[in-house]
Amino acid sequence: MNIPVYNMSGEVVRNIDIADAVFAQPVREALVHQALLAQRANAHQGTSDTKTRSEVAGSVKKMYRQKGTGRARSGSAKSGVRRGGGVIFGPHPRDVSVALPKKMRQAAIKSVLSSKVSEQELVVLDELKFDVPKTCDMVKVMKALGIDGKAIVALPELDEVVVKSARNLRKIKTMPARQLNVADMLSYDKLLMTEAALRQIEELWGGAS
Repeated sequence: MNIPVYNMSGEVVRNIDIADAVFAQPVREALVHQALLAQRANAHQGTSDTKTRSEVAGSVKKMYRQKGTGRARSGSAKSGVRRGGGVIFGPHPRDVSVALPKKMRQAAIKSVLSSKVSEQELVVLDELKFDVPKTCDMVKVMKALGIDGKAIVALPELDEVVVKSARNLRKIKTMPARQLNVADMLSYDKLLMTEAALRQIEELWGGAS
């Protein structure tokens, strides 16, 4: 497959061939959905915890005698129906992670990348470099490329100047190309990457699914 490469002024400087094994795969929506659910589940810490009546501090002595007071029956002050008592059916630490085979995860990533290419949401730059961190410089590049929505900027390695130039732009997220994932790519409209980052991706995920 052949796609154009742009410079930072938005001009096409050349066309390059990209690997069909990564960017021209069938879009497997069910697999992408499964990978998305697994990624979201694995993002849960599962550390929420509440104390039961056996864990809260307090006496287990019956608060007052069973009969003759005119009041409802009552046991320990640690009961869940009393203020300061234990929580009834509260959350406790648990593992909600989902194991997804490596080949399935890679196939899902390839499906999303292929979808980006087919829908013309992948933009490749020859390079992305700034002399000093300036938000306005990043804005100029985005305008030159016709990107006005949410976009991921994928780099072969994180460039501190580029990161600082983009961090004040709410719709722009910078990340290493190796960390591209299904959830982020589905959350952002455009995928902007340098040619070096693209070749890195091909090397990383260019094997058979």
